[in-house]
Amino acid sequence: MTDRILVFYGSYRRDRMGIRLADYCVQKLAERGAEVELIDAQAVGLPMLDRMYKEYPKGEAPEALESLAGKIRAADAFVFVTGEYNWSVQPGLKNLTDHFLEEWFWRPAAIASYSAGRFAGVRAALAWRDILGEMGMAVVSSTIAVGQIGNTLDEQAQPQGEGGKALERQFPRFADDLAWWTAAAKEQREKSKPPF
Repeated sequence: MTDRILVFYGSYRRDRMGIRLADYCVQKLAERGAEVELIDAQAVGLPMLDRMYKEYPKGEAPEALESLAGKIRAADAFVFVTGEYNWSVQPGLKNLTDHFLEEWFWRPAAIASYSAGRFAGVRAALAWRDILGEMGMAVVSSTIAVGQIGNTLDEQAQPQGEGGKALERQFPRFADDLAWWTAAAKEQREKSKPPF
């Protein structure tokens, strides 16, 4: 059975470079046989959190929330592609994520971080580990960290230079780790109803 994976990306900046990493993850996971969809927080355009999806009476949530809730519930795994803002997470991605809670439960999540500089967004990745775990996801240990994103992936999300070669070496382990946990979580959900 094909794994259904959502790749989340959250920058709202005008000259977004991280979208290259999000597109790369989508392409590479699809090449491995997954059914993958990019969820771009900017394109979804949720307002600043006022009410979570679960706080709306049934059938009264805005269409963007209802649609995304269904996609999250139907997914087997998630990839969060994150840049680093002031040593922490991007507000657009965090805002999108916070609109939901139970929808995330009992599925694995992987983190791919990036930056224009050498630190590759790792401080944001560390923050996301705790956030995603608190939201009920099992965060896999393998990560991707891409520094100098503009030199690592071109505009078509194709690897280039030494950074691109390093990314190509990193990705298989990252994807294998996510696939293992995805299979484990699917099997367990089929055997036993989640405890809450």
